[in-house]
Amino acid sequence: MSARPVLGIIACNRTVGTEVAQTVINRYATAAMRYADCAALIIPSLPDHMHAREIVGRLDGVLLTGTPSNVAPALYGDPAEGEGPFDPDRDRTMIELVEATIAAQRPLFGICRGFQEINVALGGTLRRDTSASEELLHHHAPDDAAFDAMFDHRHKVDLVEGGLLASAYAAPSLEVNSVHYQGIGALADSLEVEARAPDGLVEAYSARPNGAPLLAVQWHPEWATDGNDQSQTYFHLLGRALRGEL
Repeated sequence: MSARPVLGIIACNRTVGTEVAQTVINRYATAAMRYADCAALIIPSLPDHMHAREIVGRLDGVLLTGTPSNVAPALYGDPAEGEGPFDPDRDRTMIELVEATIAAQRPLFGICRGFQEINVALGGTLRRDTSASEELLHHHAPDDAAFDAMFDHRHKVDLVEGGLLASAYAAPSLEVNSVHYQGIGALADSLEVEARAPDGLVEAYSARPNGAPLLAVQWHPEWATDGNDQSQTYFHLLGRALRGEL
């Protein structure tokens, strides 16, 4: 059997019982492994014990996932405290991972928090009012919505003509789930918009820093992926990138 590419997936620090554990929500790993047809390794967010550059050269690509925690506002120049939960060790690890993955010319993909993280690591900013601003759509279901119902909260995104996603989907727009309280403020200069919500908020971007593909989306293609061809396409793109075909 020929070896499949190996994807590194960032972990979070979360309390399990009374102890802190390295965790990855299963749906991110299983969707990537199934639809990108790859093996996977979890990258611990333990920056005091490991630097990302020690491992990225042994991987075929990196995925930064969504998670309940938020990026610390200080990382994008906002003096406000913001609303947690926060994961400072993931913040440090993700910055190292973004820098090391680009330096190693490996593909870098992001989902939700990962989408926000890459933008911040490359010099962009975030806004934290995507469910409350009068100038924006509500990008999150009401706070009293059941967990599964949060992912039923959806809106259209318009794909940029000639972009990677527009080509992959052969369509001008998509309907996506929307489960985020914060989103892109200023897009990093090195990133190209792939999709926008009707209110103008950036929902996907791409780039080829140092020659390798970078693609991130604000929505959740890992949610109920088995029954959603559109979501599977995102992970097919990841699989192509891991194989040097994108």
